[in-house]
Amino acid sequence: MASQSIISAFLKSTGISIISEEENIPDFNERKSWSLCWIVDPLDGTKEFIKKNGQFTINIALIENGIPIMGVVYAPIPCQMYISEPGIAYKIEKFNQNDEFAHIKNSLYDIRKILPQNPGRNNFIVLASKSHQNPETTGYIEKLKTEHRNIEILSVGSSLKFCMIAEGKADLYPRFSTIMEWDTAAGHAILDAAGGRVFNPETGLSLTYNKENLLNPWFIASK
Repeated sequence: MASQSIISAFLKSTGISIISEEENIPDFNERKSWSLCWIVDPLDGTKEFIKKNGQFTINIALIENGIPIMGVVYAPIPCQMYISEPGIAYKIEKFNQNDEFAHIKNSLYDIRKILPQNPGRNNFIVLASKSHQNPETTGYIEKLKTEHRNIEILSVGSSLKFCMIAEGKADLYPRFSTIMEWDTAAGHAILDAAGGRVFNPETGLSLTYNKENLLNPWFIASK
């Protein structure tokens, strides 16, 4: 709630409406007229936060007509931030949360552009939710094992999974269980900007946001 209070106070100054896990969500009759909105998860990976394993994030995305066009994923424990705008994604190492964002490019941070890339490795890395496994996802992963000889399965929490694919550190993240828009919007924006995809395997279409039902369909994130 403290995180939500800080984020909401800042975003409200933009005049753009907000959808957040920790705020009352307006009825769709109001939301459907929004061409722009913020989607916020002030603490993604709550179970990982409680376990103190560091795999939790703060997610902020800007949505335009259902499409995530900008994203911020901040991982406080390693002090890393991923940011994107259309076609460009960056990773900032050792981000100091006390600094003004406008000063970042003039500071001594390691800021690296994330590009669509071939990681140059032989293994095929699949990411699975650390705390939300189910038979459907497990079955899909078992099928992948018949298609890829050198497959490695990693359990990772929060939206870090999208960022790992954007960086070329993993290849695929299948999610065949319940997940909300605020869990995926920021990571989706970053992966899109780095040349990846987040799509519904049944339709082949990208996930969209600010829907009447804020529950996502099953999806696959890939580079």
